[in-house]
Amino acid sequence: MMILVNFKLYKETFGKKGVELAKIVKEVGKEYGIRTVVTASALEAINIYKETGVEVWLQNVDEYSEGRGTGHISSLQAMDAGIKGSLLNHSEHKIPRGKIFQILKQKPKDFEIMVCLASVGQMEKWTNKLRPDWVLYEPPELIASKDKSVATEMSGSVKRMIEVAGKTPVMIGAGVKSKKDGEISLKIGAKGVGLSSAFVLAKDPKKILSEIACGLCAKI
Repeated sequence: MMILVNFKLYKETFGKKGVELAKIVKEVGKEYGIRTVVTASALEAINIYKETGVEVWLQNVDEYSEGRGTGHISSLQAMDAGIKGSLLNHSEHKIPRGKIFQILKQKPKDFEIMVCLASVGQMEKWTNKLRPDWVLYEPPELIASKDKSVATEMSGSVKRMIEVAGKTPVMIGAGVKSKKDGEISLKIGAKGVGLSSAFVLAKDPKKILSEIACGLCAKI
């Protein structure tokens, strides 16, 4: 199981504040025996990794590996700096399917890519060609919801997404914030959850993350 915490560009994740949040992510992962990953901006990722040792991914990479590619983010360079993966196609940074394919084709072997998808239909159209390391299913209408989540509202769609994905592990995100969300995610077959504001903006981030981790560790 995995918990992926997306720092986005919240000011609460800048500099020392981001390092402190990343320490919490690492601590909860160790306590519950769950793989925990922080996705950070390219400006913060390396510092967070060096200061905490938590697994850090980027929020996006480009199709350029090395050489010419001014202004782009290289997965090869990221890997060399200790960054082990990246999100792609987040709802806040959508990219064309063809570009995603290029990125997947040229990435280093052990660099993991998690492609964000918004619907089962999108999965059905893309899965056979893309074959990423992970899929993150995030229905946009539930992102940052304060009273609903993809786990509680769309379990049927999640099950279908998992079926279509085949051997590709599926994570779910959007509105995830509670132990119940973790328990449902586990029960319906998701391989983990993604969250952002529920953790980053919480008065007690560790409490939120611990509750979710506890749910993911529940016995079915």
